[in-house]
Amino acid sequence: MITLNKTNTMQLKKLFPILFLLLSFTFYGQNDKSRDDKFKEKREQIKAMKISFLTSELDLTPSEAEKFWPLYNTYDDKQFELRHIKMKGIFKRMQNNELDKLSEKEATTLLNQIEDNEEDMFNLRRKFIISLKGVLPSVKIIKLKKAEEDFGRKLLQQYKDMGPKK
Repeated sequence: MITLNKTNTMQLKKLFPILFLLLSFTFYGQNDKSRDDKFKEKREQIKAMKISFLTSELDLTPSEAEKFWPLYNTYDDKQFELRHIKMKGIFKRMQNNELDKLSEKEATTLLNQIEDNEEDMFNLRRKFIISLKGVLPSVKIIKLKKAEEDFGRKLLQQYKDMGPKK
């Protein structure tokens, strides 16, 4: 059995978004229209699973749910845009040995774009939490954070389980 201490847990929390981002961009690497359609279909399936999971984990009252879901859906869409659409161009530059061809100036520009996107993600999350404080008690906001992480782990485990068997 693997035991995780606080340091390992923090490292996993830092690696998970990067891993998820890299895995999700493999879908974008193709220009094939059917790939895009399959990606959209998978995204919708995952979104439906996530909504179901969060609903059961948060135990929202009808009044809370009525206010929460529009905020969450807006946040989730903006987060998707930042993670996938804006980063798409950045990741294209990081494929096919392009990194070895970058000048220091181009690498600095690319790094600044990555840092700007990460700052945008942080600010988006901060604004989202501020808006939630008027809708949910703090305990449920913390439960949301935990539920999102649990869902991510569950999704990653399902992805691993579907992979090639050794």
